[in-house]
Amino acid sequence: MGNETLREDALEYHSKGRPGKIEVIPTKPTTSQLDLALAYSPGVAEPCKEIAKDVSNVRKYTAKGNLVAVISNGTAVLGLGNIGAEASKPVMEGKGILFKVFADIDVFDLELNVTDVDDFVKVVKALEPTFGGINLEDIKAPECFEIERRLKAEMNIPVMHDDQHGTAIIVGAAMLNALKIVAKKLDEVTIVVSGAGASALSCIKILIALGAKTSNFIVCDSKGVINKGRPNLDESKKAFATDRDIHSLEDAMKNADVFIGLSTSNVVSQDMVRAMAKDAIVFALANPDPEIAYPDAIAAREDIIVATGRSDYPNQVNNVLGFPFIFRGALDVCATEINEKMKLAAVYALAELARQPVPDVVASTYNDPNMAFGRNYIIPKPVDPRLIYTVAPAVAKAAIESGCAAAPITDWAAYEEQLRSRLGLDNILTRNIMNRAKSDPQTVVFAEADHPKILKAAQTVLDEKIAIPILLGNKERIENLIKENGLRLKDVKILDPLKEDSLGDKYAKILYEKRKRRGLTFNESRKLMRVRNYFGSAMVESGDADALISGLTRRYPETIRPALQVIGVQEGTTKVAGMYIMLTKRGPVFFADTTINQNPSVEDLISITELTARAVRQLNIEPRIALLSYSNFGSTDTDETRIVSNATAKLKEKHPDWIIDGEVQANFAVNNNLLQDFFEFSDLVGHQVNTLIFPSLAAGNIAYKLLQELGNAEAIGPILLGMKKSVHILQLGSSVREIVNMTALAVMDAQSKNHSQLLEHIL
Repeated sequence: MGNETLREDALEYHSKGRPGKIEVIPTKPTTSQLDLALAYSPGVAEPCKEIAKDVSNVRKYTAKGNLVAVISNGTAVLGLGNIGAEASKPVMEGKGILFKVFADIDVFDLELNVTDVDDFVKVVKALEPTFGGINLEDIKAPECFEIERRLKAEMNIPVMHDDQHGTAIIVGAAMLNALKIVAKKLDEVTIVVSGAGASALSCIKILIALGAKTSNFIVCDSKGVINKGRPNLDESKKAFATDRDIHSLEDAMKNADVFIGLSTSNVVSQDMVRAMAKDAIVFALANPDPEIAYPDAIAAREDIIVATGRSDYPNQVNNVLGFPFIFRGALDVCATEINEKMKLAAVYALAELARQPVPDVVASTYNDPNMAFGRNYIIPKPVDPRLIYTVAPAVAKAAIESGCAAAPITDWAAYEEQLRSRLGLDNILTRNIMNRAKSDPQTVVFAEADHPKILKAAQTVLDEKIAIPILLGNKERIENLIKENGLRLKDVKILDPLKEDSLGDKYAKILYEKRKRRGLTFNESRKLMRVRNYFGSAMVESGDADALISGLTRRYPETIRPALQVIGVQEGTTKVAGMYIMLTKRGPVFFADTTINQNPSVEDLISITELTARAVRQLNIEPRIALLSYSNFGSTDTDETRIVSNATAKLKEKHPDWIIDGEVQANFAVNNNLLQDFFEFSDLVGHQVNTLIFPSLAAGNIAYKLLQELGNAEAIGPILLGMKKSVHILQLGSSVREIVNMTALAVMDAQSKNHSQLLEHIL
């Protein structure tokens, strides 16, 4: 993404609506006078008294046990330096979001206007009653070493400076696997480290703890190799000074087995990489630009394993693989510290996880069915759902074994299930859709490119490598809008259907052949191709594009009619249907039909349900389906309820292995306890329903809009199901973010349809 576009988008993201990225939401009812009396006076006195009797009860009656403080003074903010406490706040809020998204840990970010070590330690120590753990962030060296050392010694809750240990833990795991692949031993390899800050020194320490020899390290800072003869070395650097007669990074790299960069961009050349020993391992981790670019490193030699901090290349060393799950495990056993055994447990757990078969949800997200342990996969992917129930238990067990756990876990199976339930499935789903789109970008036609929102979305999907956009509309107007909005779309193809005579003729023939026995003449077909939705649909049908996005400024029928006439429904399907993904606190819930079929028959409901189930599975989620009505299992006998009941019966007969039932009222469908109390015979008992099939268009449309507005659920859709090729229709007035989300879905849909058609052709 271009710097100016990124700047504007980032500022809008942080300022739009409620400023910042976080808010405090009550976790208990607060609607009645009784609720308030229990929450505060007089009811609040009772838990206060229980905590006064036994201070450990604070975790039972308050949020302390799941609350971490992310604390910084803004003296070493990544990529920005010493920008001050206030300026660091957006970063700390962001860190809090990562804690919540990946491990369901609540965070208060605290920015301290304190630089003196004694004062900093005093302030943080005073906060111990509030928090279950302390994550120190972006504090400059060497003060950060002393601050963490003292806080760990003087506090009885977990404290970790993630800048030091987060990267080190991931590097440790990746290094174990890289060395395993090249059949080298950690205690024998020569390791060159570029950088001598907090992260670099912590990486060295953890590798030594894993078995590396101190004498085998050559550490370089901005002045060259750190030799024992260099004057004025601080204590942190003295410990790793070498007695070898080497003075430059270039000399150090000769015959080295491993390079670890935590310094600055472009300090390593291809010749330096070529000078390394056989089966070289290069971890170039400077962000955003590494010490040597990934393409340059792999071009330098074939026998190389490369890791970077970037998500667009294999082997990303990303702190988010560690800190959320380390704190999760520490909090869950009420650990009094995060010690070396716990960090090493995280290292070994991450390393072992990468050696296991890769789940389909991860492989499909990156569009790599052959993803497996090897040179391009030495560390798990951040989207791997196994991380929380692999790393957190390993850390918790290490805490128990090392004697720092105040509340040891005994039922590990139950604990794993608890961790699984914490997964933010809605966030995971959205990330997976984006990553799958990026793995194989498709060409997407935007039919309403004369709208600034569409152009901004096109810029985003281009920059993020989600899709290759094609813009339809008046070229002069589109180019003026691009200029006015400071966008960089000059190399993107712009087509004006009013002026593309040869393409218009080509596409008109496609429509004419499909509709000539329905009264359409070729001249009429040619006129229709001057309409952007017809032209865009024909581009997709002809293979000149993979997907179509439209509907921002047009009514739904105006968009879907051209697509149905030009492209049509997929083979074996007689109906199309509309689905919304509702991102709720309980995870994604799929609503259908919300946009197409007004009063579906029994056969229509069967088709809608089958299309929806197929779409949900395409997202690597197993559908658990309720067919909704105003009746529960025959409690009301009307024509409307019989349609739902009969459709359910036929679906059960046709798909006996599905989790499906109906007709059932919406509250019983989504409340399993209520369902079990009244209808224990239902096949949905014991399963959290995630797919709702509505009995009419009115019911589905009203339901999703109410949930979107009153339930604060984010809606992705409408997703058009049953089309032969990828066509998706926006809500009127969609935001740029919603357009980008829909484009990613369209790309993923196109990938699937193109793959299926390729298989059909081969077979």
